[in-house]
Amino acid sequence: MGRLAQTEGLTDVQREILATVREFVDKEIIPVATELEHRDEYPTRIVEGLKDLGLFGLMIPEEYGGLGESLLTYALCVEEIARGWMSVSGIINTHFIVAYMLKQHGTQEQREHFLPRMATGEVRGAFSMSEPGLGSDVSAITSKAVREGDEYVLTGQKMWLTNGGSSTLVAVLCRTDEGHPEGTAPHRSMTTFLIEKEPGFGQVRPGLTIPGKIEKMGYKGVDTTELIMDGLRLPADRVLGGTTGRGFYHMMDGVEVGRVNVAARGCGVAQRAFELGVTYAQQRRTFGKPIAQHQAIQFKLAEMGTKVEAAHAMMVNAARKKDSGQRNDLEAGMAKYLASEYCKEVVEDAFRIHGGYGFSKEYEIERLYREAPMLLIGEGTAEIQKMIIGRRLLEEYRIQG
Repeated sequence: MGRLAQTEGLTDVQREILATVREFVDKEIIPVATELEHRDEYPTRIVEGLKDLGLFGLMIPEEYGGLGESLLTYALCVEEIARGWMSVSGIINTHFIVAYMLKQHGTQEQREHFLPRMATGEVRGAFSMSEPGLGSDVSAITSKAVREGDEYVLTGQKMWLTNGGSSTLVAVLCRTDEGHPEGTAPHRSMTTFLIEKEPGFGQVRPGLTIPGKIEKMGYKGVDTTELIMDGLRLPADRVLGGTTGRGFYHMMDGVEVGRVNVAARGCGVAQRAFELGVTYAQQRRTFGKPIAQHQAIQFKLAEMGTKVEAAHAMMVNAARKKDSGQRNDLEAGMAKYLASEYCKEVVEDAFRIHGGYGFSKEYEIERLYREAPMLLIGEGTAEIQKMIIGRRLLEEYRIQG
């Protein structure tokens, strides 16, 4: 383990967890990741290993069978996993967001029903806000839920659902107009519903269809899907928290911690790109010496290492702020923005260091080069992050009088 991206002040338990995860990544993920990625194959064996390690319950409280760890511990584990293969971190990140939303906002019955089975990985989570044509404009969603007696009937189409096929529990954001007079702000008439389903594709329960995997340039292995609701009936007790109109708040709280984890993914991919670049630079020779001895390459390595270190520090700060109970939307936005941008730049520099071989599918950097762009758009685009950051800074530094 190199000197970069170290975290001060960890407990013995945290260090032990991270050492275990890093060993798993080095032995079980890195050797097979590129081959599985090229085949776009779901990493079943890796996922079973993560279950055995208890990572599906890492932040679920001990009373529900989880490990009860902090967001920082989780983010550092995500960083390690993304260093091995970013798609695997996506498989547990969406699961974790749903578990977090249940822990923070679910009814006692909902927590008792879902969290123990989520902790073991028996129940696997996914969440869905986005719709075709809307992108980051969540307030414009059109999926609807209409109350009929003790049930809700859901209709609409969702997009970019990570774990759409493999999940058995999906938290879905829909519009509910009951009790909300005309003219109510759009975000106040949204509700999160907890949908249980069978894993797989096609009609996975009456009124619910997962059409199939969306083909992507990178971020393969993990299944990204659409979700189509056509008269899907749910009991009223599957409204998250038991109260309608709170869905936008629930989702934004989940995305806030999700942004810390996207930052952690960026840190992990950037670390791996740096490792590949600095290793190759010492092995490849030109003009009679390793290219690492050429000043042009040393400058690249200096910039790459500095970016890895800076992104890691901001990610850790954002996680610790959330763990302390403070608002962290500014820090999470900054960390996600910086880590994703720096990740892209570090990967590109490692790609350049590899020269023509970087373009070959034989070399791992080719995979990273296709994966890094997803971080620029996942959990809100870089432009959305800058809007959030700018507004929060203006709040903090508003001129008085």
